[in-house]
Amino acid sequence: MWKWLIGLVLVLALGCVGSGYWLNSSGKLRELQEQFNPGMKPVTVRVAEVRRGDLVRTISAPGTIMPRTKVDISAQVVARIVQLPFLEGQRVRKGDVIVRLDAEDLAAALDSAKARKRSAEAALDGLRAGMENADREMRRRKELLESRDMSPAQFDEAKTAYDRAKAAFEQGQREIEIAEANIRRAEKDLGNTTIVSPIDGVVSNRVAEVGELVMVGTLNNPGSVIMQVADLSDMLMKARVDEANIAPVQPGQKCRVTINAFAGKTFVGEVERIRPTKQTDRDGTTFFETEIRVNLPADNFLSGMIANVDIEVETFRDVLKIPTQSVIDRPLDELPASVLRESTVIDRTKKFVRLVYVYESGKVKTTPVAIGPSDLTDTVVLQGLTEGTKIISGPFKALNGLKEDSRVVAEDPAKKEPGTGDAAKPAESPKSDTPST
Repeated sequence: MWKWLIGLVLVLALGCVGSGYWLNSSGKLRELQEQFNPGMKPVTVRVAEVRRGDLVRTISAPGTIMPRTKVDISAQVVARIVQLPFLEGQRVRKGDVIVRLDAEDLAAALDSAKARKRSAEAALDGLRAGMENADREMRRRKELLESRDMSPAQFDEAKTAYDRAKAAFEQGQREIEIAEANIRRAEKDLGNTTIVSPIDGVVSNRVAEVGELVMVGTLNNPGSVIMQVADLSDMLMKARVDEANIAPVQPGQKCRVTINAFAGKTFVGEVERIRPTKQTDRDGTTFFETEIRVNLPADNFLSGMIANVDIEVETFRDVLKIPTQSVIDRPLDELPASVLRESTVIDRTKKFVRLVYVYESGKVKTTPVAIGPSDLTDTVVLQGLTEGTKIISGPFKALNGLKEDSRVVAEDPAKKEPGTGDAAKPAESPKSDTPST
């Protein structure tokens, strides 16, 4: 009886061994393990190759689209607005009347100045007659003095009277000049009640309304701004370049400008001018205002549109580069001993190591790298990789969970539906004391 039991046990054992061998050799065991333990499934990743090419280092900055020429229209006289012919958004030509002010008081002031001139002219006629009479009297006494029929003292009295009359006459002449100057000023003030556009443009902002009293500015108090006229056919971007990035920015550098209101469009620009004075934003950050000349189609852009610019500050030719998001940071003590032992790139004085994951036959190989500058999508590789090496470039969620020898499967680009991929974004990592590039 016991022999039958032993035989049965041997048959069952051999069956189990054979089944296990078959499951393992056929891959069924791995399928069962993955079915009951999802963590053992290979991770689907995107694979890219280390390639050689050019890379343009850029500096990004926010800013606004502004007209190159804009004029604040204000009054040069104190008066009330009686007419504003143009509304906001309407086009004006140079010389068009855009503001009319109440001219009644200023016209009266002009009439008063003209009347004062006529009065001064009448007074001058009397002063001229007095001077001529004093001159005749002085000449008679001079003849009498020469014939010794008059004392010198009497002649001196006549000469003094003439000098006084002459001085009064000259003062009368100056009074006329003052009256003429007052007339010119009154005429100018009266002319300033009609304000014309100094440029061709668009009324971009109308501050005042008909009936309001406008004031003239002083040294400490600005005058009343009635409206603003801007030339929207010639626009530029005023970018706020961070103080830490301003050093390599120079006039003449090429730029790519994107405007929030025109999604998906990129406009070509060029650095035109950098204001030399540092400015402080409302949040306390400091920046240098940089003017970007932008090639924009006419009549489609409005003053104050939010924009961003990428300034091309440096170009690297024929370098090795990889997708920027494939570069991640890992703590030094988390790396496998074999990687620490074999790598010549690792700086053991740092707490974190910059690395990429190389794709080799469905597995992950941790590879420390030394990198250089980056643009929006790619990063220069200085050490650690060779051209053509396959690396894992995403998605970020998968990258963040990979380890040495993790099983991965390359994503099939042909099966990927448009728009399903995650947007390229920089890898998040713990704070590192590795110098930023």
